[in-house]
Amino acid sequence: MGSGIPRIGSAGSYSGSYVVKDVMKSVHSRIMNMKTPAIFAAVLSAVIMLAGQTALASGAQQDPHQLVEVVTETVLEDIARYRDALDEAADRAEKEQLINRFFDALTATLEPVVDFRWIALNVMGSYRQEATPEQKKHFSEVFTRGLVETYGRGLLSYSDQKIVIRPPEEDIDGKRRVSVVQEIKGEDATYPLIYSMGLNRNGEWKVVNVIINGINLGSTFRNQFAQAYQQHDGNLDKVIENWAYNSN
Repeated sequence: MGSGIPRIGSAGSYSGSYVVKDVMKSVHSRIMNMKTPAIFAAVLSAVIMLAGQTALASGAQQDPHQLVEVVTETVLEDIARYRDALDEAADRAEKEQLINRFFDALTATLEPVVDFRWIALNVMGSYRQEATPEQKKHFSEVFTRGLVETYGRGLLSYSDQKIVIRPPEEDIDGKRRVSVVQEIKGEDATYPLIYSMGLNRNGEWKVVNVIINGINLGSTFRNQFAQAYQQHDGNLDKVIENWAYNSN
């Protein structure tokens, strides 16, 4: 990715080929302490709440906090619409078609505001320097689709928890990296979700990392990629091939 792309984690040791499944098991085990599946679904859904940048007028220096607030409302409406359609689906085949349409819609909506390629290359870490353009492109596609499908299923079970955005603690003028803090308010506790956002050369705010209840997703995935690289003896094609996404 080059020196202009910020690092979001460090390397570690590998434990299996089903990379995202392993990561999500770890994330799930920590987040499930949030007492109820509904809260868990809310946190999962919040990971991709930054979809639909067109909800705000395009242009330079958008306010990242306003972006999160407006887009959250828009995506919640989409969730309700697809969930209602799934409830009315006649059979399993129709439900699968609807779910796939939902994934496609999420991908199309997320891509303007989440720089998946940027994040994917960060996940590759220093090993991206060994990758061909085709390998980088392939991993970015696999990484993007996997995240959308993993979290999209959580979105469809979202319940009506209260989601609030904390106001900025300091002036963001002149800054190129800011944190937007969102809070999921449940019956028993409040759970923080932090979006790390960067300002690109076009003056657009993009998501570069997410921290869920203290779990740094960028660092977690970066560690897993480094571990996979070691297990597969530096064979990047094998690493990408085995980057399997499974939330079950």
